[in-house]
Amino acid sequence: MERRSGCGVHQMCFLFLLLFSLYPVYCRASWMWLGITSVGVPEKLGCANLPLTHKQKDLCKRKPHLLSSIKAGARIGIAECQTQFEHERWNCSTTKELSVFGYELTSGTKETAFIHAVMAAGLVQAVTRSCSAGNMTECGCDTSLQGTGSPSKGWHWGGCSDHIQYGTWFSRKFIDNAVKNMSSARGGDALLTMNQHNSEAGRQAVAKTMATDCRCHGVSGSCAVKTCWRTMASFERVGNFLKERYEGSVQVLDRSKRKVRRKEKDQRRVPIGKEELIFLNKSPNYCLEDRRWGVAGTRGRRCNRTSAGPDGCNLLCCGRGYNTHVVRHVERCECKFVWCCYVRCQKCESMNDMHTCK
Repeated sequence: MERRSGCGVHQMCFLFLLLFSLYPVYCRASWMWLGITSVGVPEKLGCANLPLTHKQKDLCKRKPHLLSSIKAGARIGIAECQTQFEHERWNCSTTKELSVFGYELTSGTKETAFIHAVMAAGLVQAVTRSCSAGNMTECGCDTSLQGTGSPSKGWHWGGCSDHIQYGTWFSRKFIDNAVKNMSSARGGDALLTMNQHNSEAGRQAVAKTMATDCRCHGVSGSCAVKTCWRTMASFERVGNFLKERYEGSVQVLDRSKRKVRRKEKDQRRVPIGKEELIFLNKSPNYCLEDRRWGVAGTRGRRCNRTSAGPDGCNLLCCGRGYNTHVVRHVERCECKFVWCCYVRCQKCESMNDMHTCK
């Protein structure tokens, strides 16, 4: 039995490597693939056989205990991207291919900017959480603030502050190599600079949304003294922060070896902040399917007939109109406990309209 199991793992590894070697250069595999894999697959493949750059593989081999955090970071990044764009024409759709996001990963659009930002932020979040939970020997709580504070005002730093510095360091070390590898194949140094800037903007988003939590100490529940520590916000809040930056993202000039500058002539002297997202190319409208570029289109997408927002049928369907379907929904209702010992329920039916884009 053991021999048969081992053979299966080797066959899976061989198939994966074969697919990876035949994959088009412009859609090279990405570490983000770890966010859509089945449970246990990355561990079975091992660092050497994962879709990583050579430097990433070396880092993975030196720190194999971080593989679970890398995978978790990819998962929460993809999930948050899909949540933020759930009701828009581009809904952050993924494929089962090794590039995960296909054309959008290297298109140089606002969507590319958001992908790189939210994925870098996801890795910071996951690694930092692992540090705070005590899952790693090389990092733990951030103790740099302990022993300071304002005793005269009745509070001091203590507890377990999230060690965001280590999470940020690892995100830079791990991701920037991948960005360089993919960008060199298409778009050159300009795309490399854009992706690195946006990845750093994602890391800054995690730092900017951090909060201070405190616990009171005193007799009979009084708050004579407070112990405070720094903690990361929920990743949903980080996603909201980045979505706002996406809405106000800045188009820059496509200059390979020059400083990044705004494309609008009257704004070129205005410096670009570290927290701003930048892009090179305007986005397609995402209305119609284009398999060559991996655009899914909006045909068949569910829309809201009464909404004036991006999820409304008028905007989401790009003026093509929509179909209305009557959906029968059956659910358990009017449940009562019957002695002894079961629950008796009625079946309730409802008929609802569902609208989908033509």
